[in-house]
Amino acid sequence: MNLVWIDHAIILLYLIGTLWLGLWISRRASKDLNSYFLGGKTMPWWMLGVSNASGMFDIAGTMWLVTVCFVYGLKSAWLPWIWPIFNQVFLMVYLSAWLRRSNAMTGAEWLQTRFGTGRGAELCQLVVVVFAIVSAIGFIAYGFKGIGKFAAIFLPWDLSPDTYALLIFAVTTLYVVKGGMYGVVFTELLQFVLMTIAAVAVGVIAMQQVSPEQLAAATPEGWDSLWFGWNLDLNWSGLIDSVNDKIANDGLDLFGLMLMMMLFKGVLFSMAGPVPNYDMQRILAAKSPSEAAKMSGLVSLVMFIPRYMMVAGFAALALVYMQPEIQAAGAGFDFEQLLPYAIERFVPVGLAGLLIAGLLAAFMSTFSASLNAAPAYFVNDIYKKYLRPEGSTKEYIRISHLVSVLLVVIGVALGLLLESINDIMQWIFGALFGGYAAANLLKWHWWRFNAYGYFWGMLSGLIASMLLPLLWPDLQPLLAFPWLLLAGLVGSIAGTLLTPADDEAVLVSFYTQVRPWGFWAPIKAKALAADPDFFPDQTPGRDAVNIVVGTGWQLMLVVLPICLVMQQWQGFWAALLVLLATSWFLKINWLDKLKD
Repeated sequence: MNLVWIDHAIILLYLIGTLWLGLWISRRASKDLNSYFLGGKTMPWWMLGVSNASGMFDIAGTMWLVTVCFVYGLKSAWLPWIWPIFNQVFLMVYLSAWLRRSNAMTGAEWLQTRFGTGRGAELCQLVVVVFAIVSAIGFIAYGFKGIGKFAAIFLPWDLSPDTYALLIFAVTTLYVVKGGMYGVVFTELLQFVLMTIAAVAVGVIAMQQVSPEQLAAATPEGWDSLWFGWNLDLNWSGLIDSVNDKIANDGLDLFGLMLMMMLFKGVLFSMAGPVPNYDMQRILAAKSPSEAAKMSGLVSLVMFIPRYMMVAGFAALALVYMQPEIQAAGAGFDFEQLLPYAIERFVPVGLAGLLIAGLLAAFMSTFSASLNAAPAYFVNDIYKKYLRPEGSTKEYIRISHLVSVLLVVIGVALGLLLESINDIMQWIFGALFGGYAAANLLKWHWWRFNAYGYFWGMLSGLIASMLLPLLWPDLQPLLAFPWLLLAGLVGSIAGTLLTPADDEAVLVSFYTQVRPWGFWAPIKAKALAADPDFFPDQTPGRDAVNIVVGTGWQLMLVVLPICLVMQQWQGFWAALLVLLATSWFLKINWLDKLKD
């Protein structure tokens, strides 16, 4: 892409400014491990929420969203359920508060509040550390593939995608390693402002250049409808024939069945709580349980409208103005390149530099958040606990730097081996997280579930998710989820029933501190016997209603900007009405009832 000097200057200024800000803040990060990994638990919830949203506004995911919006139209609003995006609703309604009440530094350390400190608890922590590191490597490879494909089109030097990715990784790794959580959060605030401006600008450009009539002529019947039947029934024949092959390869012809699978997997996964990555670290970094809940609620609110204005804008521009050449390219067209191609064609001088800087910010936010979270598990739960318990803060932070660099090296090596963004995304969100669900669902809701059950459940799920792409490379991870869940359940239940129950004192302490709902009757009775004034403060019915309403609220945050950019005014006003009604309900039934 031929950028003018203004665009080059904006990109260069952004990179220098981000690096300077991250390094300038690094002094605050080096006080102790709590400051380095959690920002001292002093940052306000809105700052953590915007930072978390910035970390989720990733470039690889955005490229995928543009592709699915192009192919599936308004129905693409459902497809992020594969991640699932509605896990943020479960977090904001009750899980963030439960997690934050532990006052731990990492997810592995949190397990001490649930399982105590015996041999089984140590095995639990070890398996969570392994999971955190494996998932971080997967996210690094995911980001590496996305930023390489993106940068190869825009940056001016004639280098390979992998070389560009290595250069950008080097800049980001430097400020993350030096700045810790403070560096990550403050740079992500800057990055989020850039991303929002760029995203809204793309949506406005699309509204100016694409009319509803042009869009209708370029798309098949049903493309502009949110609703669907058992079959997808989108026929691109005569428009862009290769899109029919894309739909078949995605395995979404039976759209209703696949969405049911996404919902089934997503609800169980969401109830299991966040995986040990940057999302969990921001929850643990909040000042209090209520602030952790508000932080999780803010993520969807600030991220979805600008992000989906960008997604819908690029999809609309590509559909109307690139259709002939995509049709001519046939099966050889790489749909994951829609986003960078659209930027090259439709974004004016000046804004192009800002947009590229914003998308670089999106990548750097996701990468930096993942890279900040994973070393905490090794340093706090392995090195400090077993290898050097008497080490100094400087030593622990130095080891964290080393672990960060090592994770980047391994993640890059994996990224070099894999061909597509979709391959990595399907494995992370389908297989790896699928193996996580069973043990982490049971830990919240069943009193008899013990440390050995957790260890064997996590280990069996992790092994199954690692073997899946080797033994059945053609099987979609989403369809494999029931088998991954079964593997985790067998390991969890067998490990629990074949070993003694955990110490009742630990269980009572956990129950009174976290106050989860579920199958806790024997422990609840002991807690009340020890303290007749104890009040469990459990509201499972209210939580369930808030989750259903919150999921509808979140879906409207996706539908609203897509309808706005596509100028589907009937859908826009309907989505706005539902959004206002659900916001009012959640204010009364969730926000006003938060307490510490």
